[in-house]
Amino acid sequence: MTISDNKVYPRSEDKETVYLKSVVTNPNIIIGDFTIYNDFVNDPQMFEKNNVLYHYSINHDRLIIGKFCSIACGARFLFNSANHTQASLSTYPFPIFFEEWDLDIEDVATAWDNKGDIVIGNDVWIGYEAVIMSGVTIGDGAIIGTRAVVTKDVPPYTIVGGIPANVIRRRFSDKTIDFLNELKWWDWSIEKIAENIAAIKSGDIDNLG
Repeated sequence: MTISDNKVYPRSEDKETVYLKSVVTNPNIIIGDFTIYNDFVNDPQMFEKNNVLYHYSINHDRLIIGKFCSIACGARFLFNSANHTQASLSTYPFPIFFEEWDLDIEDVATAWDNKGDIVIGNDVWIGYEAVIMSGVTIGDGAIIGTRAVVTKDVPPYTIVGGIPANVIRRRFSDKTIDFLNELKWWDWSIEKIAENIAAIKSGDIDNLG
């Protein structure tokens, strides 16, 4: 058995699904092993251009996505530079047009409010056309519903949906979530994961390990 995410397409006949780590080049976008993106509208290899928006190098913010995540078509990550600062008397982004207004280029980033990186945990499922806003952290095992707009942090193993996204329910009991948070199966070796596939798929916690 040979398992590897060092290729673009996980399935030989499927050109709509890619291993993201193999197609992203921006050093400020960090993708974990085996995380997939599916796009039946655009080329999924264009994820960096089409789905990571307003991600300008001048701001130094990062998109961090963990291992074994599943990202559906059209999901977008909206970064800080999409914001217009609310600290000013005007929402007009004067610093961006520094040439027009004879302003200092070094102050460009004051045109928006900087809320920080977007951090996605491991084994997260992000639904069709969901939007994740800057500064949000999504915990391991969470599920983001179709077309949800996530404006605040999502706890591990929690399902959220809506605009703005709100908690629908937790996926498991507190005891099971605590167990999974400690287990971190995604950090196991490929061989150990393969040996435990049946238990992972069936939810057979007693036979994991």
